[in-house]
Amino acid sequence: VTTVMHCTTHADSPAHVFEGGRFTHEIPLNCYYGDAVIWDIPKKKWELITAKDLDAANKKLPMKESDIIIVHTGWNKYWGDNTNYFCYSPGLGREAGEWFVAHKVKAVGVDQQALDHPLHTAIGPHGPGPLRPDLFKEYKEWSGGHEVIDDFPEWEPCHNLLMRNGILGWENVGGDIAKVVGKRCKISGFPIRWYMGDGSIVRMVAYIDEKDMNNVPDRIYKYGTQ
Repeated sequence: VTTVMHCTTHADSPAHVFEGGRFTHEIPLNCYYGDAVIWDIPKKKWELITAKDLDAANKKLPMKESDIIIVHTGWNKYWGDNTNYFCYSPGLGREAGEWFVAHKVKAVGVDQQALDHPLHTAIGPHGPGPLRPDLFKEYKEWSGGHEVIDDFPEWEPCHNLLMRNGILGWENVGGDIAKVVGKRCKISGFPIRWYMGDGSIVRMVAYIDEKDMNNVPDRIYKYGTQ
């Protein structure tokens, strides 16, 4: 099998973000498993997930210290190798990262392209970017005159806050996520034991009580269709 570490549903390792961070093979498996809440925070194109959004979700379905938080914005329905999914998604930023650190969560998963808003990544004017400078004019028109660099001045602030504080993260969480939105369960997203890997493809699994199985919606994806 020939692949890259960061594709499909995958886990980021601290070494992906900062020098000296742990690689995938150095991280204990219990970091990828635990009690979880799946929060529904609907968001549209380019919207940021704020501390206010997280507070509201926490009030509706309270978390406990060391819980895993999975954020469902609904953007997973656009999953695919396309501009809409990767370039226009909502996402996290510094404010959300600080919230997760302050609340001592164990890990974070998102149904978007990254643990940061796309314009906080190399898609925007950061790191090896901008990969899509053509988006800057569109963003300015969409935002009412704001420059991308002013609204998104940092390179992956949420990634940095999470990884530097021992909080792991999963990106592109989707598939059967609709079956567990608004629920408390256990989550696992074990990586391949990739030596010196800075991330790994995972299969995420939610463990729920069998009595709840009759109260979940049908799978939203059919083979070959969305």
